[in-house]
Amino acid sequence: MTAAHDDILLAQVAALPALPGVYRYFDAQGNVLYVGKAKQLKKRVSSYFQKDHGGTRIGHMVSKIARMETTVVRSEAEALLLENNLIKSLSPRFNILFRDDKTYPYLKLTGNGTLFLKAVPGASGAPEPQTFPRVAYYRGAVEKKHRYFGPFPSAWAVKESIQLLQKVFRLRTCEDTVFANRTRPCLLFQIKRCSGPCVNLISPEAYADDVQHAERFLKGETQGLLQEMEARMMSHADRLAFEQAAEVRNQMTALSRVLHQQSVDTGTDTDVDILAVRVHGGRACVNLAMVRGGRHLGDRAYFPAHVEDAHALQAIGDDEQPQVAVEVQVLEAFMAQHYIGIPVPAALITSVAVDKVLVAALSQQAGYKIAAVHNPREQRRVWLEMSEKNADIKLTRLLAEEGSQQARTRALADALDLAPDDLDALHIECFDISHTAGENTQASCVVFRQHKMQSSEYRRYNIEGITPGDDYAAMRQVLMRRYGKLAEALRSQDGSSEGTARLPDLVLIDGGKGQVSMAREVFTDLGLDLSRIVGVEKGEGRKVGLEELVFADGREKVYLGKDSAALMLVAQIRDEAHRFAITGMRAQRAKVRMGGSKIEEIPGIGPRKRAKLLQRFGGVRGVESASVEDLLGVEGISRELAETIYNALH
Repeated sequence: MTAAHDDILLAQVAALPALPGVYRYFDAQGNVLYVGKAKQLKKRVSSYFQKDHGGTRIGHMVSKIARMETTVVRSEAEALLLENNLIKSLSPRFNILFRDDKTYPYLKLTGNGTLFLKAVPGASGAPEPQTFPRVAYYRGAVEKKHRYFGPFPSAWAVKESIQLLQKVFRLRTCEDTVFANRTRPCLLFQIKRCSGPCVNLISPEAYADDVQHAERFLKGETQGLLQEMEARMMSHADRLAFEQAAEVRNQMTALSRVLHQQSVDTGTDTDVDILAVRVHGGRACVNLAMVRGGRHLGDRAYFPAHVEDAHALQAIGDDEQPQVAVEVQVLEAFMAQHYIGIPVPAALITSVAVDKVLVAALSQQAGYKIAAVHNPREQRRVWLEMSEKNADIKLTRLLAEEGSQQARTRALADALDLAPDDLDALHIECFDISHTAGENTQASCVVFRQHKMQSSEYRRYNIEGITPGDDYAAMRQVLMRRYGKLAEALRSQDGSSEGTARLPDLVLIDGGKGQVSMAREVFTDLGLDLSRIVGVEKGEGRKVGLEELVFADGREKVYLGKDSAALMLVAQIRDEAHRFAITGMRAQRAKVRMGGSKIEEIPGIGPRKRAKLLQRFGGVRGVESASVEDLLGVEGISRELAETIYNALH
């Protein structure tokens, strides 16, 4: 095995220190293959090059190593944290990867709890928005000037919590601009979901009490809150303030009803994450359930990539790093990657025991002690069993869906006589044109590979220099732009298989003979294979399931049948291309027609300040690219407003 590697690389391996650290392997093209950690770099890295791994997955990866980088750290915990930061940023081919598709949502209470009692009415006598904090759904970076609760597993969980706060504490949800311009209470006041602070129907002191109670509820201090509310009710009754006592009584009733409706009794736990892992059929699922403020908020399933590759690589094993079960590997990889930049609750409940070094590293990162329990009792056992059951259900559903999708891929390959070397690598690209009466023409290209849509590879193309509404010219332009450079790269390879340029196995065109003819002209000009082009022609009455396939190489049209699995896959890809084109076209149209109106929608920005911003920076894009310091240079823009503008546009 060592003979296949460069002497310089082997010399680097031999010179490694016996210290903890992180190593990265790269192939000849500079792509990162694998990121790993070690107590002793020399011992761990040498094990890859001193043994003959044959034709295994390990051998396949090791044979591709052309370059190596290492970083020495002070401890194994530091190595673990650095390893997973690199895994998350580099997405190595042979590591277990959890897709970081979006941030978690939060529930936001405006203000930091110290300003609203000091606020005074505006010059007109109207209440100021900052006097009465607003409860809102929020996703993004948190700021110290506001209060945030969460994270929540889904947007639905946040919105449900907001509805509870409206029912029990009647906090406002309206934007500050709406609040400042109300002259009479809105419908939410009429249905007892808001206390009407916008028109002075509640005092700042009383509203502050409601905000404080809402905070305690979100933090899980429900029993103490009920006792305090009961004492307030009795105090009002003793002073013969029966209307106020009735208001508090109604709040207590609503709060008690909410607590009674909670499907899970959380006991004394307030913030807990429950993590269950299941592995089956070459796939894995980690189900994360969240308890926040003593309330079970729901769960979310995660499905990692490269489970088999990572398991095979870990199976090298040595005295330093013995083999561990794949379930443990998956769960540890999830915990290490997931909690980067995410608040970690002090209590974690896991379905398998995880490495103490990992828990110590998470504690070090969080700044407080974190406890991980894998064999819980009583209520925690119930939570874990629920999470394990959900993991089983979601993994079974995924395997069924993937099996169905693989069957569709195989059916399409058979129907069109496609013969890829590996069915998993069957590569399909689909194009669609979208515009409104010729305005803002856009072309979309979506990619299907590995039995699923690859959204990260989607592309939109703004079509310019054509007659408005000329879909044929638009199709010609997008195909030339998409495949022009690829054709040059294929010619430069000169038939060699060593190059990386590769044409899709199938190019779908949303259209009939006209669009296919245009695609045929482009491929002929570029010297590409015409047999790869297939048009999806709408059937009689444009009904779904009656589509026919039109070929660019002269074959007769084919109708696969409305129950055909192959046609289902073609329709799925075509519909995704259409959706992607439509959303892009609408966004472009809104941007062109509305211009800088989104700037004016930012609280504190009226027509005059908007005009000054656009004049100073030359347009909306200029304002978007300006920093906070740049924005401060505009007359009338304070630092707080500059930060608000920057955050709203980013």
